[in-house]
Amino acid sequence: MMPQPTDPSALWPLGVYFFSVVVIVTAMTALSYILGERHREKQTNEPYESGIMSTGTARVRFDIKFYLIAMFFVIFDLEAVFIFAWAVSIRETGWTGYGEMLIFIAVLAAALVYIWKLGALEWGSFTKTTSKQNNIRPLS
Repeated sequence: MMPQPTDPSALWPLGVYFFSVVVIVTAMTALSYILGERHREKQTNEPYESGIMSTGTARVRFDIKFYLIAMFFVIFDLEAVFIFAWAVSIRETGWTGYGEMLIFIAVLAAALVYIWKLGALEWGSFTKTTSKQNNIRPLS
């Protein structure tokens, strides 16, 4: 007979797991502190990247386009995970899942067309124009 999930005696494996994780993490942190090397030289706190000494500050301002492209990549790359999960379970979902995936891909395509029309994917130099000059109306 299996114990019920509400039975307190069924939770002892979770307690043992939690306790063992805390002990292992504490032991690893303590050993790292005790056995770790300590350097007090001037060069220890100097930034060093791939054999090239750094020049200037690390606080460089980047164009907002870098961040926008990175966000678009993350958004559209994450959608690939959903499409892959659908492809794995295509036999279980049947035609209903196929229709839902077509709607999902249509929404993705519409979003891609929208950001393309806004000029968010334009990377080269261009003159700034208003949405009236591009005949783009904001969604409302």
